[in-house]
Amino acid sequence: MASKVKSIFVCSECGFESPKWLGKCGGCGAWNTLVEDVRVQAPKTAVSVKSVTTATAKTLNNINVSDEQRFVTGIKELDRVLGGGIVKGSVVLLSGDPGIGKSTILLQICNALQNSLNILYVSGEESASQIKLRANRIGVKSDSVSVMTETDTQAVCEYINSTKPDLVMIDSIQTMQISELSSSSGSIVQVRESTNMLLRTGKSLDIPVFIVGHVNKGGDIAGPKVMEHIVDTVLYFEGERNQSYRILRAIKNRFGSTNEIGVFEMTDRGLSEVENPSAMMLSGRINNVSGGCITCVIEGTRPILAEVQGLVTTTGFGNPRRNSTGFDYNRLNLLLAVLEKRLGLYFSNLDTYLNIVGGMWLNEPAADLAVAMALVSGLRDIPISDTLIAFGEVGLSGELRSVPRVQARINEAARMGFTECILPKSCLKQISDTPKNIKLIGVRTLAEAISFIR
Repeated sequence: MASKVKSIFVCSECGFESPKWLGKCGGCGAWNTLVEDVRVQAPKTAVSVKSVTTATAKTLNNINVSDEQRFVTGIKELDRVLGGGIVKGSVVLLSGDPGIGKSTILLQICNALQNSLNILYVSGEESASQIKLRANRIGVKSDSVSVMTETDTQAVCEYINSTKPDLVMIDSIQTMQISELSSSSGSIVQVRESTNMLLRTGKSLDIPVFIVGHVNKGGDIAGPKVMEHIVDTVLYFEGERNQSYRILRAIKNRFGSTNEIGVFEMTDRGLSEVENPSAMMLSGRINNVSGGCITCVIEGTRPILAEVQGLVTTTGFGNPRRNSTGFDYNRLNLLLAVLEKRLGLYFSNLDTYLNIVGGMWLNEPAADLAVAMALVSGLRDIPISDTLIAFGEVGLSGELRSVPRVQARINEAARMGFTECILPKSCLKQISDTPKNIKLIGVRTLAEAISFIR
C-alpha cells in the first residue's frame, strides 16, 4: 500500500502543530507563524517482538572522555567564545545579519587550520570562483581545503561519509534541501530535516560541522526553533553593516560559557581581532560634552569599558518619546521613574534618548548608575568629568546595590587612565588592592552619586 501524504501546519516559533491554518498559534500565541508542512505516513507493518533492537546503557563511571579533543584555531576571540576551541563531533550554528561576516570568518577558520586538517566547504549561495576570490584575499591557499557547490543534503552527507574530512562547513542551511521532501528549500521542513541529517552524519563520524543560518526581519534565526535546540552551539554576529566592529556572542554553548564575547574589526583582509575592546569602545569620544558617562561591564571573564550617552530635550508632541539603543527599554523607564520619584527630576514632558556607543548591549545591572548619571547630565546640560567612571545597580528606593567583580573593574579603569571611580559603598569591602592612580568614591544612594555632577 502506498504511503499517505498528510498536510499539517507547524508554528515556526514553538513547533505547535495544527490540522488547519490559524492566524494565532495555539501553543505560544504568536501571530502568522503557522507554515504548511507535509508529513508522509509510512504504511503499517507487523513487527515481531524479536526484531526490536535491544537498547543498552552505560554507567556514568564507565564512560570515557579522555579522548575528547578540541581543534584550536589560533583566533583567540573565536576560541574564547567556543570555550577553548572546536570540539570534535560538535555542530555549531553561526547566524547574523546579511554581510556581517559569517562566510568571512568560516574562511578564516580554514586559513587557521588548513595545515593540520582536511576541510570541506559546502556553498549553496556562491560559485566556486567567488569563494576562490575571497579565499585569495584572506590567504587560504592549501590543497587541504575542498570546495563543493551543492544544495542536495543527501549528496553532501554521502560525500562526507566517503571522504571523512576533519571539518565541514555548510553555507548556508537555507539553501540546502532533501529531494524526497516536496517543500522548497528554506522552508521549515527542509531546514529542520537537513539540519537533522547533517547532525547525524557529523555525530556518527565525530566530525565538527559549522552551519550558517540567516536571520529574519526581527533579527531572530530564520527557520524552526528546533534547529537551535538540536545543535550544540549557537553563535550570533552583532554589529552594524556600516560600522567596522563586530561582536561574536554565544547564545548557547554545551562546551563552554555563554557569557564570553569576541570582538572583531572588519578590514579589507577579513576580520581582525580586537585585543583591547575597552580602547575600541572609547575611541572617538569627545571631551567636555554633557550626557556622557563611562561604565565598566563584565563580559565573561574580562571587564570592558563602555560609553553611555543620554540626550534629554523638550518634546514637540503631546507624549514624550523614549528611545533606547543597546540598553533594555523597560529598564530605562524604571530608572527614569526612580529619578523622578526619589530625586525630583522630572522627565515627563521631555524626550529621552539613550545610546550605548560601539554596538554594545548592556544587560548587566551594574550599568544602571552610569545610565542615570548620563541622563541627569543631559538634563542639566553639565558635563561629567572625562576621567570619571561609575558602576552600580540602582534599586527602586534610590539605593545603590553591590555588584560582582569589583576589583577587575577598577583595575581596568585604572589601566585606561581613569582617576575617579564612583561605586556602591558596599563594594569597597571587596577590594583588596587599590591602584595608586585612581580615587574610589563610595556612595550609598543615587542622590549622593548625582551630587558629583556639578
